[in-house]
Amino acid sequence: MSTTTPGSGGAPPPRPPSHGPRARRPAPTEQPNERPTGQLEVLDELLDDGRQDDFVGGRDLTHWPTAAGRALHAAAVRARRWLAPREVWALTLVVGLVVTAAFTAAAAGVYDAVVEGDGVTGLDQPALQLALQHRSPGLDTAVTFYTDIGGPVGMPLLAAATAAALAIAWRRWTPVTLLVTTMLGSLALTMAGKASVGRARPPLADAVPPYEHSFSFPSGHTLNATAFAGIVAYLLLRRLRAAWARRLVVVVAVLFAVTIGLSRIFLGHHWFTDVLVAWVLGLAWLGVVITGHRLYLTLRRGQHSAGGGSGGGPRDR
Repeated sequence: MSTTTPGSGGAPPPRPPSHGPRARRPAPTEQPNERPTGQLEVLDELLDDGRQDDFVGGRDLTHWPTAAGRALHAAAVRARRWLAPREVWALTLVVGLVVTAAFTAAAAGVYDAVVEGDGVTGLDQPALQLALQHRSPGLDTAVTFYTDIGGPVGMPLLAAATAAALAIAWRRWTPVTLLVTTMLGSLALTMAGKASVGRARPPLADAVPPYEHSFSFPSGHTLNATAFAGIVAYLLLRRLRAAWARRLVVVVAVLFAVTIGLSRIFLGHHWFTDVLVAWVLGLAWLGVVITGHRLYLTLRRGQHSAGGGSGGGPRDR
């Protein structure tokens, strides 16, 4: 039976045939771990500087040429089914921190073993005696001033100033995110190591004041300096196009980490093995942070082919 619309004076246009109950519009496909676009852009600005910074020289950081790298990449791709790239990054940091902390506990066991056998610790006393032979009032003062750069006051100030300077110069948040993450993890590893080992420092009679009374193993100054220098070098290497500039950055970073460690031995504030393990822990944690960031960038770019080419990135000059 047809009806007319009042005032229309004619029949309405025919309706499409209906089969059964009125069909609902299909719901939009729900994407897991998706958030509003604006929020995503803000979050990704904390870690992503753009495709142009995915390279160190001619090497594409989103390519994984080694077998271990391809395995990590494959695991990250599988995790991407349930997690957003930034969540994969966070998970990588958590797992890496736990593994590195476990290494710290293992190092404590190795330390106990070598103490009895006078193995690596046989270097501790000779290193301290060598430092004692080369001390002088002027040198002691200079080294104390330098070592304070890596201390509980100097290092946070240096890290904050560096993060702010790079963020302002580049107009990016990545330096802040990576520096804060790296330094917090370094601090956590230092605290975990000191609590798990509880090793006494060298005798105060052999140390240069001001004296320190916390546990000795590992050296927090050295661990923090290694992590700081490494992550700053990573940030700069992604920006620098000239090969000589990248080499200079690496040399300066290595010198800073090494000399801060040696200053701790020279002043009698740490044993040689405290510093040695701190270097290893710092490099291990640095590797976790950089690997996590590279995985994040790889997932963001959608590069599911883990080839080993240079990717056509910026070339050395």
